[in-house]
Amino acid sequence: MGGTAFLSSEVAREAMRRGHEVTCLARGSKSTPPDDVEWIHADRDDGPGVYPARDWDVVVDVARHPIHVRDAVEALGGRTGNWTLVSSCSVYADHSVPGEDESAQLLPASTGDHMESMEVYGEAKVACESAVGDLGDSVHICRSGLIGGRGDPSDRFGYWPARFARHGDDQVLVPDVATQTQVISVGDLASWILSAAENEVVGIFNAVGDPMPLSNMLVLIQATVSHTGEQVRVPPEWLEDHDVAVWSGENSLPLWLHPGEFDGFCARSNQAARKHGMRLSDPKDLILGSLSYERELGIDRPRSAGLDPAREAELLQLLADG
Repeated sequence: MGGTAFLSSEVAREAMRRGHEVTCLARGSKSTPPDDVEWIHADRDDGPGVYPARDWDVVVDVARHPIHVRDAVEALGGRTGNWTLVSSCSVYADHSVPGEDESAQLLPASTGDHMESMEVYGEAKVACESAVGDLGDSVHICRSGLIGGRGDPSDRFGYWPARFARHGDDQVLVPDVATQTQVISVGDLASWILSAAENEVVGIFNAVGDPMPLSNMLVLIQATVSHTGEQVRVPPEWLEDHDVAVWSGENSLPLWLHPGEFDGFCARSNQAARKHGMRLSDPKDLILGSLSYERELGIDRPRSAGLDPAREAELLQLLADG
């Protein structure tokens, strides 16, 4: 379901690389599926009738609108061997405890057909998970975390390799926080989704990277892209006082989070998925792959997440002036 953007397109490409016959059901309003797949042009808002009445070995669905999942299950639930729903760790009700696994308490499911805004993303994904519940023991619920790599539309992880690579020896503003970060490359996640389907792995799994202190990740990124300048570490209180946003979006330092309430947000257990075959590549590969993609897009381009150069220079000057 999809196949035109980021994770879903990488799943389609990986399936093709493995020799599978791949069908993508997508509108294609902004981009198209990979070459050589069968493309069924369809809008899932049109209801259960858009789904082809054929038998399928595997269905992979990345939907966030509960009605789309319910319609797909109604149309294809009895015709499919393995069903993978890509959910999210945003379904959890509490993000303050590091190391929690898949048994942690969930948010209440949303009651609407559509996810009206990102503010109810977690609740909508809980409803999507509920919609596949009637499929029984043929379901893999894949709760992904932060995903990085080629095609990432959020600009979150990619900000840091791009920022350190922009100049080789300048000062870089970074958050001085003790929180963790936890990122999985889009290639590793797609590979896990396909391997789990091929091996008939079912159940609920956190598909997340290994947790690492954000400060350590930034040191690793800096070294990997050969930046030799100073990291100017700034307390979260100072960042908040100067309207630097957390996590994502414009005028942010991506990936930093408030201590306490979000200590477990990027520190969830991935041991169940690892035990069942999920493999994670070297973080340096993700960093270099993200940097390659950033260079293709243009390191100095306007971004969806991060500080633009003029704003960062202004903040560094404020720090220098005391």
